Amino acid sequence: MNIVKKTLASFLVIAAALVSTSANANSAGDAKVRAAAEGTVAKVEEAVSLLDKGADKAEVLKALGEVRQLQKEFRYEQTERLRQKAGDKLKVARDEIEKGDANGPASLKATLDLYKEMLKVYLAAH
Repeated sequence: MNIVKKTLASFLVIAAALVSTSANANSAGDAKVRAAAEGTVAKVEEAVSLLDKGADKAEVLKALGEVRQLQKEFRYEQTERLRQKAGDKLKVARDEIEKGDANGPASLKATLDLYKEMLKVYLAAH
């Protein structure tokens, strides 16, 4: 009987440790995704602001490069299709801005709307 109690106690300690570890890992992952989401929206807003102020094209493209990196971390199953769509839109906006196309600012603002929608969906679920 004593062996059964010790085995059961060991099992419970291991199970508690596993649950605790997975909860902490999930929390850290959520924080990383949230930071990437908020950073992505902030950087797109910064790029839009730079365009509105007539900033140098290199500054705008640098901000868009940072958006591209941040959006890779902004992964959430319910927004995956939106993320792909926003990434495609970001590429188009970046190309238009690089070429000096007049549609660049409008494309960038449409991209911003997609990222804001993704953030809204993410925050509603967390």
